[in-house]
Amino acid sequence: MAKKILLIEDDMTVRENTAEILELLDYEVQTASDGLKGVEEAKRFNPDLIVCDIMMPELDGYGVLEILSKNPQTQYIPFIFLSAKTDHKDIRKGMNLGADDYLTKPFEEDELISAIESRIAKTAILQQRQDNQQSHPKLSNFEDLKKHLKSYELKSFETSEVVYDSNKGSNYFYMVDKGVVKTYMIDENGKELITALYKTDDVFGDFTFKHNSSKEIAECLEPTELYCIPKSDFKNFLDANTKMLYDIIDVLDHNLQDTKNQLLDMAYSSVKRKTAQTIILFTERLKRNKLRQIRISRADLVAVAGIAQESLIRTLSKLKKKYL
Repeated sequence: MAKKILLIEDDMTVRENTAEILELLDYEVQTASDGLKGVEEAKRFNPDLIVCDIMMPELDGYGVLEILSKNPQTQYIPFIFLSAKTDHKDIRKGMNLGADDYLTKPFEEDELISAIESRIAKTAILQQRQDNQQSHPKLSNFEDLKKHLKSYELKSFETSEVVYDSNKGSNYFYMVDKGVVKTYMIDENGKELITALYKTDDVFGDFTFKHNSSKEIAECLEPTELYCIPKSDFKNFLDANTKMLYDIIDVLDHNLQDTKNQLLDMAYSSVKRKTAQTIILFTERLKRNKLRQIRISRADLVAVAGIAQESLIRTLSKLKKKYL
């Protein structure tokens, strides 16, 4: 059966020429001339892949992807952006929204075909993997689960790159293979409060299945690689390994206790104690050699310690004079 592709493009010449190329390759192609029509066609046509322009009337490509990613019927359809925009910020915005690829206009025919074929092949591989995992292995503990999670896709993130936030949510859980991720919230005054730090082999994400309820933002503190586990896969695995739920609850409880202790320290500890404990926490999480210098931004220290930046700077100066 021919694979179905939805092409959303407002430029008639580009739309018709691209559709013709794809039809010659035996794809079943449906087109839409703007974003709103594209959203409706995606729901009706149920394509195997979507190729979408960014700058369009009625609704731009970012808006199309945002709407489709929130619909259970369309949220897992591979999505490729087409755009004349080549700025790194525009590309990062598209990828952060969940796009699978980003091609800049004008693009070569081979470039488009390669991107489409690789994304369709990847989807087929993941689907086969999911089918093969319907009888999930019976694992005895959480460490075995971590080993199993390493069979999933590994994605790279840059320093300060956002993994997920409260606006777009996430359809994945994550496990850190390399690097450090911080999660934080922003209060009504715009102040950042770091809620957790995750290092190698830590599992994190919005642990809800029916809807994304977390108000947290997850951001990388350094170049980071994460295993990305679809929530649907994780749920199926837990359904088949109900005893593993006890280990999951223990892990979540441990993380909750860490957060409670952090809040208690912020509320009742002295400035000097808060500063010292925060430095120790970062040192442990970053797993650096004790003789090797570590780099932590003042903003991150303040966000964890819960003190004013001026107080932090004064305390650091005193500690430096006393111990260095």
